[in-house]
Order: sequence, then structure tokens, then C-alpha cells
Amino acid sequence: MKNLEKYRSEFPITQKINAYLNHAAISPVPKRAIDSINEFYQELSISGSLGYNYWIEEIDKTRDLIARLIDCRSDEIAFFENTSSALSAIASGIRWKEGDAIMIPEGEFPSNIYPWVNLESRGVRIIRVPVRNGDIHIDDLNRLITPDVKMLSLSWVDFLSGSRRDLNTISDFCKKKGILLCVDAIQALGAVPISVKELNIHFLASGAHKWLLGPMGCGFLYISKEVNHIINPVIVGWKSVTDEMDFFKERFELKTNALRFEPGTMNVAGILGLKGSLELLLEAGIPDIYRKIQSLLNMVIEGLTSRGFRILTPDSINKRAGILSFYPRTEPENLFRHFLKKGVILSLRKGLIRLSPHFYNNRDDIERFFSALDSGNP
Repeated sequence: MKNLEKYRSEFPITQKINAYLNHAAISPVPKRAIDSINEFYQELSISGSLGYNYWIEEIDKTRDLIARLIDCRSDEIAFFENTSSALSAIASGIRWKEGDAIMIPEGEFPSNIYPWVNLESRGVRIIRVPVRNGDIHIDDLNRLITPDVKMLSLSWVDFLSGSRRDLNTISDFCKKKGILLCVDAIQALGAVPISVKELNIHFLASGAHKWLLGPMGCGFLYISKEVNHIINPVIVGWKSVTDEMDFFKERFELKTNALRFEPGTMNVAGILGLKGSLELLLEAGIPDIYRKIQSLLNMVIEGLTSRGFRILTPDSINKRAGILSFYPRTEPENLFRHFLKKGVILSLRKGLIRLSPHFYNNRDDIERFFSALDSGNP
């Protein structure tokens, strides 16, 4: 495994916070992302619109980096504000018929619930798939699927338990049943390698502000060229059409790729910030990042187990990503506040303590976590 310690200096938060272990919520942005954003605004302040063509080139470079990250074509990527807006674009853009059905796991994060529930007013049925220990099982999918099911939409990683779903098996199921596969990847992308082509994923959405280490209010949607023809944007604008720079010829001819989902002026600062974060992640290498995160989680599991704590997250590295949730022995809210006082930043979710280290964290951070835990658990 590559030595990733040199990247710790990219994160000033390590000089201020005892241990930041909350990347499943909001990640601190690395220096090179901040530099990209600052450079953009500095140039904007002195040059105004003169930098427009350069900004478009940088946006396209960011698109290329995302394509490298998930193994797809650049023109299969559209930028969105967040995961919710990306999934909503899928939900609203497909021509559903009354009686069509969508399968989603129980207990999903709301981003992967409400866009689909919103379709019930159009006669689309939602089928809830049972979740056991954070995972879904093919037996349940086979039991619940009907001829009306058109799509399965699920989170790659369960935001509470940290259970990582087996996309290989799920993809095979969808392929055999002839249904679409949509993945909310926000709780794994940047921490776990993926190839959307190998997995035959049709749609994949993610915000930038968690494991991708990017700015808030910036995300993307992958639309496979194989299903590009079945979905159209509900929201369109001047950038959705071909010849977008010809403002005097009215011709409503939508672009034929995912870029037709980008209707107008973009979040240039956010996208360029994401570019800096992606460059950092790809430079460090996602496989090495994955191994580093798993080594940190192994330390946590070993320490919690030796102290007698019950852990919700699967022990196997093949069934987890970067989240680890455990049951506290004291009142959860009190323990959570104790961690905050000790400068150990993590999350409280449904009575569980959830921590989520990234690749720049180290053994010292884990030891500070246990020091705070021990002092907060008499």
C-alpha cells in the first residue's frame, strides 16, 4: 500500500481538530480545491467574462476526471447541485406509465426516497425491499419483483450501518430481469473503486461533499449511453441545446448526450473546486485510499471489540466502505457531546455513534478517538 501520509498536509483541519472522523456527513475541502476556487474568483474579479472559455475547458477537464473515476465516457456525465437533484432528474425524465413500479430498499437516505415517492401521484408504485443488517438480499428481490417493475434504485452504501451492497450480484439480478439499475453512490465514491461499465449500471448519482472531498452544492449524474434515449430533461435552458452559443437562432434541438441536463450557467467555482479534489484522489489512487481506510477501520473494530462494544457495521472489508457505526454503552447524546468537547468529530445517528475516517487520517486520530471514548464511558 502506498504511503499516503504526505497528503495529510492538504487538510488544515488536522491542525485544528483533534480527530475529524465525519466524512460520511461533510468532508473538509483540501488545499488544492480551495486554491482552485480562489484562483477562479480572483480571475473573475479582475477579468470578468474574459475567462469564460477557460472556465468551460476546466469544467470539461473535471468531467474527464469523473469519467476516469467511475470508468465511463465524459459525455455521459452531467453536473448537478447534489444527489437529490440528480436522482430527481431521472425520476422526472423517464416516461413512466401508470402501474409501473420501482424497487427501493427500506431505510434509504431521503435523497433516494422522495424523488420516487413523488411519482406516486402519476400512478407509479413503490416497492420497499426489506433490509437486514443494512443489506438487501436477492431472495427478497426475487420474491417482490413483478412484471411492472422497471427499476431498482439503491444506495451503494447504507448511510446508517455502513453496509456496502454487492453491486455485482445486484447488477446480475437487474440484467436477468431486464430492469434499470440506479445507484446513489455518495457514501462510497472516492473511498471505493468502481467501474459503472463492468457493473452495467444505468444511472449513478453523487454529491461532492462527502468522500469526494469536494464543495457543497456540487454533484453529478452518470447516464449510460445505453439508456440515453429513454430519458429527457424536464428542466431545460440555453445550454441544453446544440449550438448553445447561437443566441439568435431559435431551434429546440437538445444535445444527444448527458450534457442536455445542464440547462444554464453552472456552479463554476464548485466544479473547479471538485476538480482539485478529484486530482488529489486520483493522484493518491482509489485502490490505495480504499486499503488505507480499511486499515483504519480495522483499528477501530479491534479497539471497540476489545472494549466489549457491539458494532453494527459488517466486519468483512468486502461488505463495508468507510462508515463504522456502533452502539454506545452510555446515553448516546451525552457520549456524542463528550466527543465534541474532546475535539473528536463524528455523527450521532439513531442512537448509534457513526465514525467515518478518510485516507489522510492516521493512527493518532484513531488513538484520540479511543482516548475520548474511554473517558466518556465510565
